[in-house]
Amino acid sequence: MNARTEPEPAQPAAIARPPLVRELLLVAGLFLVYKSGRQLATGHTDEAFRNAHRVWDLERAVHLPGEGSVQSLLLHGDTFAHLANTYYATVHFPATAAFLVWLYLRRPAHYVRARRILAAMTTAALVLHLVVPLAPPRMLAATGLVDTARTYGPSVYGPPQSDHLTNQFAAMPSLHFGWALMVAVGLIVATRSRGRWLWLLHPLLTLLVIVGTANHYWLDAIAATALLGAALTVIHLPHRTVTTAGRGQEGLVPADDRALVGAGR
Repeated sequence: MNARTEPEPAQPAAIARPPLVRELLLVAGLFLVYKSGRQLATGHTDEAFRNAHRVWDLERAVHLPGEGSVQSLLLHGDTFAHLANTYYATVHFPATAAFLVWLYLRRPAHYVRARRILAAMTTAALVLHLVVPLAPPRMLAATGLVDTARTYGPSVYGPPQSDHLTNQFAAMPSLHFGWALMVAVGLIVATRSRGRWLWLLHPLLTLLVIVGTANHYWLDAIAATALLGAALTVIHLPHRTVTTAGRGQEGLVPADDRALVGAGR
């Protein structure tokens, strides 16, 4: 009596990790575009302040909580303000870079998607920075807010008139918050630990810092969230394809799809 032979289960496809040199060049190029693109919006001081008054008035019209309520928490002592300024100055880029490195090494398929989302969101943000230059609330006298970086330090910005390295009129959307939210979302999706939702503390703390230090309005964070939501909707992880020629067999799939199949098993 011949034993029935069942088809062997399909083996997980190999994870395709993008070439390291290419990825370094892509990420470096994204950073250079981010830095140089911000410079294109300099010199629009009057328009930036007009837009700032509009944003401030709109927030009051829709009854958003005042940014001052968050800043008052930091002004109880020099220590809190200094810690918030340090967080603003030092966490933004290293946290995002560490996120991409970890995904590249441990979750290549998720890395590809995260890199594409960050690139799309950053590009869209730079366009908005050019179209809608916006002075941050720390520059707007009507807000009554303190520029905590200049008062308590450390500060990443010089006087707007002489600061040629950064565009201080690029408040909306807040890439500080948008990138932090993407880091949290990316890690929640790419991991399965019970405590993975704690990654949301990163964008929450970032939100409190950017508002409390008067570097951003609430609407800056809302705009960044909308951009990230649009990017997440459009840019998906690749889907697995299955052939109809035989049961339990998988068809040939692109590299990113093979990565998804391997990561999902």
